[in-house]
Amino acid sequence: MLKKVLNINGLTRTLIVDPEASLASVLREQLLLTGCKVGCGQGQCGSCSIILDGKVVRSCIVKMSKVPDDAKIFTIEGIGTPENLHPLQVAWMAYGCAQCGFCSPGFIMSAKGLLDTNPSPTREEIRDWFQKNRNACRCTGYKPLVDAVMAAAKVLRGELKKEDLLFKPVGNKIYGTTYHRPSAIRKVTGTWDYGADVALQMPPDTLRLALVQAEVSHANIKGIDTSEAEKMPGVFKVVTHKDVKGKNRITGLITFPTNKGDGWDRPILCDEKVYQFGDALAIVCADTVEHARAAAKKVKVDLEILPAYMSAPAAMAPDAMEIHPGTPNIYFEQGVVKGEDTKPIMEKADVVTVEVDTYCSRQPHLTIEPDCGSAYFDEEGRLTIHSKSIGIHLHHAMIVAGIGVEPEKCRLVQNPAGGTFGYKFSPTMEALLGVACLATGRPVSLAYTMYQHITYTGKRSPGFVKCKLAADKSGKLLAMETDWTIDHGPYSEFGDLLTLRQAQFTGAGYDIANIRGKGRTVCTNHAWGSAFRAYGSPQAFLASEIAMDELAEKLGIDPLELRFQNIYRPGATTPTQQVPEVFCLEEMINKLRPLWQEAKKRCQELSTPEKKRGVGLSLGIYGCGLDGPDGSEAWVELTKDGVTVASSWEDHGQGADLAALTHAHENLRPVGFTPEQIKLLMNDTALTPNSGPAGGSRSNVMTGNAIRVACEMLVNAMKKADGSFRTYDEMVAENLPLRYEGKWAASMCTPCDPVTAKGDPFPIYMYELFMPEVEIDMKTGKAKVVKFTTIADIGTITNKTTVDGQICGGLAQGIGLALTEDFEDLKKHTSLVGCGLPFIQDIPDDIEIIYNITPRPNGPSGAAGVGEAPLTAPHPAILNAIYNACGVRLYAVPALPEKIKAGLEALAAQGQAAAGK
Repeated sequence: MLKKVLNINGLTRTLIVDPEASLASVLREQLLLTGCKVGCGQGQCGSCSIILDGKVVRSCIVKMSKVPDDAKIFTIEGIGTPENLHPLQVAWMAYGCAQCGFCSPGFIMSAKGLLDTNPSPTREEIRDWFQKNRNACRCTGYKPLVDAVMAAAKVLRGELKKEDLLFKPVGNKIYGTTYHRPSAIRKVTGTWDYGADVALQMPPDTLRLALVQAEVSHANIKGIDTSEAEKMPGVFKVVTHKDVKGKNRITGLITFPTNKGDGWDRPILCDEKVYQFGDALAIVCADTVEHARAAAKKVKVDLEILPAYMSAPAAMAPDAMEIHPGTPNIYFEQGVVKGEDTKPIMEKADVVTVEVDTYCSRQPHLTIEPDCGSAYFDEEGRLTIHSKSIGIHLHHAMIVAGIGVEPEKCRLVQNPAGGTFGYKFSPTMEALLGVACLATGRPVSLAYTMYQHITYTGKRSPGFVKCKLAADKSGKLLAMETDWTIDHGPYSEFGDLLTLRQAQFTGAGYDIANIRGKGRTVCTNHAWGSAFRAYGSPQAFLASEIAMDELAEKLGIDPLELRFQNIYRPGATTPTQQVPEVFCLEEMINKLRPLWQEAKKRCQELSTPEKKRGVGLSLGIYGCGLDGPDGSEAWVELTKDGVTVASSWEDHGQGADLAALTHAHENLRPVGFTPEQIKLLMNDTALTPNSGPAGGSRSNVMTGNAIRVACEMLVNAMKKADGSFRTYDEMVAENLPLRYEGKWAASMCTPCDPVTAKGDPFPIYMYELFMPEVEIDMKTGKAKVVKFTTIADIGTITNKTTVDGQICGGLAQGIGLALTEDFEDLKKHTSLVGCGLPFIQDIPDDIEIIYNITPRPNGPSGAAGVGEAPLTAPHPAILNAIYNACGVRLYAVPALPEKIKAGLEALAAQGQAAAGK
């Protein structure tokens, strides 16, 4: 042990520490300064950034033996309080920088280090600083962060008052403004407790868990020997499948009758087989995390290694074994049929056709906070599970039978979540926590390392999509043929829905009268497929939007004009034969047209032989909902102090708290309630109604409408005959109900047919146009997006700062999908850097967002959703821009430098061969 005297946040502290312990662990675990967040634990994300003797350091990689005696250390807790915030903290709130908020303390401390030494930085100096200090954000797209630092610098220089940074409601209105999130103040002060913070606050008898995980991708389990592990120090119990009281399966809630599986294919703890790398085989429950992990290494697993089918083509091979015996590897098929037979149309002599064959990769979510959770028995004896779940009622239904508890004896609570981007639409550790708590009778906590988080949690399912388009010589689209394959990993949950998405979105946005296509879901041994922002549409649009560019080139028509000619107009229908709820694309393209012409000219002028520039286009569409008559519930209750609004609108950075507050306030304004009088009760199955999962950009529409209905009912009850409103006391005196339940369902929607895909799946669609400008280093092949212009129509804007942040963040993830991100190689793609997480210099500072506002008849106050829209189709636009810049046409993402360089070399060789002739 080592005695250290340190000055921490202005106070001298004497500490006894392990010299090999990290500074981050000492701050968090010994001093409970949990504003210092640990994400990667490898110095790659900067969430643990603090200031040590005037320098920004990543405390997770600083050993205590290297910390000087009498060092002066500042953490987020030491620079401001909720009553007296630092200007950076106020700016972070004002500019919407604290989306999930997990990286915010590290960024703020890093920015403070910059402003302490450079009070007047340029935007590029700020970007260089964050790049140098490895500060990573997955939510914001970085631009808002630079905006905030610039604003805070003005305050520190005396050019602004920090109080002027925050929007103040005028006329008691916050809808459509830049009002800040209710959670923002806790996020910027480091007091918003994420799962690993909650774990540190658990009772002394809490058992810490470590998983025994498979290190192969496919095997039969012949035996699991826990005897040596059970003798290790601190071990209370080693839990295996034999300790699971229920079915030991998570149900995928199969709803498609043509699915050849039953949905009960994912084990909680593997009993017969290993289906993928990282599968959980046992859970070690011990007094400390260190003891649990040490013991986990002593569990012996006897395996019979089986062939691992790591891609859909491999699993579809004639000699491939059934991964789940009794269920074929191709377990679901979906067709799309619209209009006349396409084959005769395609074969006409005067018809122009193009065909593309694309591959959209296994994109990792790369949240900065790894998966984490805890479980215990509450005061009513209910098994209570805290996690990052974005579908607490959905997950409740998926796990109770598997872990073996009655539904009323299980309670799910969402912890503050450091981003999910969809991976938590699937249960990841909820059932594991439940099983361990039931088997031991003790509170338990489990936190994954970043390696576990990346290798074990779900990924975007790769899509192999072929798209053939036919048009007449004037450019009018006549027909489309598609064929697609979804590699959904070993577990079927939501795989059929994902496969349906290809029928819904391939070719979406265009009036195509005749469509034929078929797709399939394939079981493989690579990472299981989970929801990822824009679920299903990136695979679809990669194909159809590259095909549109190739068709434009073949016809000799400008890519924008070909799109303009064929977009939805009255009389058009979607690929599922649904009539679009609004027709806004013509206005959107008219807004983009002059910018497109400017961009083409600019790229031509800025191109050099060494670095060539190009501009690309694409169109993206997404529906708000979970297909068919989706719905939601909320309730409101009048109290002596105001109104309580309850919902299970899970927040993973998209702003559920602010949106719930905004919709409630907008509909309670007639009574005169202010935002401060509205209390939010959120995300606890014991207390809040079933609002449905927070995915598919459904919540702003579904739960927003449910909150609207509940508030309208309360307002109507409070209204007197003379138009004034009853007080709380008057409501009680008249014995009028104080609580009102709001329910809303998209009754205008219908499911899609499994053969034809015909149906009205969504009440509202979001529309977005993408125009990136890309620079290609002709020597290395490296592509860089230098400017991104986008036009979005998401209905009325619930909160401007929120939607700006969602679009910037979505574009950043689209750039990552297009250029760097992948989870394919189990040896290489196992860290944030290894997976290609974009840092600030990988994302342009020049992002221009233009809103085309078309109110939606079915949306609350005319709103749609937003989160999915910006990640629908930025990547095909980037690939189109690469082709425009240098002539290299790629059909698979990510477009790594070596792929572009190989394309350049092939073009050069073709040129030399042509010259030789």
